[in-house]
Amino acid sequence: MARASYPHLADISQSPHHAIKYVGFDAERGSTVGGTSVRGAYLSARYESRREETDFTVHDYLTGHTELNALERDDSQLDKRALDVITEQLNLRSLLSMPVANLSNGQTRRARIAKALMVQPEVLLLDGPFMGLDPNTLKTLSRVLMGLAERQQPRLIMSLRPEDGVPDWVSHLVVIDEKLRIIAQGAKHDLLKADGAHASTLRSILGAADYSQQASSRAQVSRDGFAKQSLPLPPGEALVEMRGVKVSYGDKTVLGDWQQPLNGEMQSSLWWSLHRGQRCGIFGPNGSGKTTMLSLITSDHPQTYSLPIQLFGRSRLPGPGEPGISLFDIQRRMGHSSPEVHAFFPKQLTISRALESAWADAPLARPTLTPEAKRKVKACLRWFARELNPGQKQPTALETLQAASLDHTTVEKSANALTDIYKELTANDADLAWATSMIVRDLSFSNQRLVLFLRAIVASPDLIILDEALSGIDETIRDKALLFLSQGEKVSRVKDGVAEESKLAQLNMTVMDGLSHEQALLVISHSKEDVPGCVREWICLPEPGEGMAPRVGKLPGPLELNPQGWDNIWGR
Repeated sequence: MARASYPHLADISQSPHHAIKYVGFDAERGSTVGGTSVRGAYLSARYESRREETDFTVHDYLTGHTELNALERDDSQLDKRALDVITEQLNLRSLLSMPVANLSNGQTRRARIAKALMVQPEVLLLDGPFMGLDPNTLKTLSRVLMGLAERQQPRLIMSLRPEDGVPDWVSHLVVIDEKLRIIAQGAKHDLLKADGAHASTLRSILGAADYSQQASSRAQVSRDGFAKQSLPLPPGEALVEMRGVKVSYGDKTVLGDWQQPLNGEMQSSLWWSLHRGQRCGIFGPNGSGKTTMLSLITSDHPQTYSLPIQLFGRSRLPGPGEPGISLFDIQRRMGHSSPEVHAFFPKQLTISRALESAWADAPLARPTLTPEAKRKVKACLRWFARELNPGQKQPTALETLQAASLDHTTVEKSANALTDIYKELTANDADLAWATSMIVRDLSFSNQRLVLFLRAIVASPDLIILDEALSGIDETIRDKALLFLSQGEKVSRVKDGVAEESKLAQLNMTVMDGLSHEQALLVISHSKEDVPGCVREWICLPEPGEGMAPRVGKLPGPLELNPQGWDNIWGR
């Protein structure tokens, strides 16, 4: 096995342990600024005015005065000048007295980077620093990182996804493929001029925006099967209604501090609804109230009981002649996937048991499974068998079926033969033995996200909520997941802008359909690549403290083929 060497660190007599600092941005690290998930704290505490004992301030966190970091250095060892410089560089000075639990996503990233800089490392490793940031916050953070890179104090190394693009100030690149093989490395301007097998891939990554524009002009349908111009479904009954919602903690309002027009009149606070058949996106800057709004919909927020909110036609508290809706009723009718769900989901479950928990009152409770529910779980596992069980050497049952061809001169006879072959391959579910033994904890980060995405949709709930559900997932898996969300088992893939019907559809053997007219979809994402192509309605919350009303609008089709829609959402 090759060993890493550090010639420069040897010259200056520093160990890699102290000279290199790593800051990663994923579900395991995202629930606290410190990067250690405080699982014992009350999950809804972030929505309340009271303080938990773990709610130390940003100043405490940066200077090591936290109960969770008892071995940190004391005041006598602290370089106060370094604190002043770093908080100025990262625009944190005004936040020093704020509890870390109240920081927005972008503020949290800056605080974590500042924490790493406090020990004055020679090298700072940032893993996915732009993941999950709104476009404006991303620009701000990019400027901060550019300043660090220009000073080379410390030297900066980042990991980036293709959809992140490459900032102009990045000078050198190492490009790897999906199998973690290096396909190119060197100065960025040299790679732009390179020829060879990977030239087009490199140019698509380095010029992601231009490449995306060119691809959209060529494609006939989006990667999840929607035409450039595709009308929304007619809305059905309301599943969520907010009629003048305002969330405040004391004198601080975090959602609904505005007047908005409604039916020709100005109304106070947030008025918004979501109906069957609608596919809606909630957007807005970090800290604008998206998480608060979502927590009201899922009923995690304590103020859901007292605010004018109806979920599936009922309030949380009973009214005259009307029973309230219970948390279990809500959970049964919603499928929810998010980084928070990922962080707290019991990862000791097997893959199949994790999907089955969509029919349980809680992940560890016993699910109530009908024959139809069992068929749906198996359909999901077979569709994603290659992704969830990458160690499988033989072709999966679906891969074998897809590779077979129908003899169109004797279609009926050929179809019967293929059906028999597939039934033989899946007899007694022997092809799914891996799913009953593989543990969620042992999966890659991307595959854990995939399992929770499938858990959110497998039971075909009335409302599916995808809150950054595909953030950090591998690009090819993300695209396949979005296609499955919209088309189910009917479409095997989209190639060169053309949707290809699956063999299961040709043989009338599909079990999982895409989103139905009876379902609603709610999406929160800061990356347009993670937004499903079926999303047509959107609401963009304003910058916190502005008092401006949220903007709302409609998309003519998928963002992939209508990239100007992303600029419209963000008011650019």
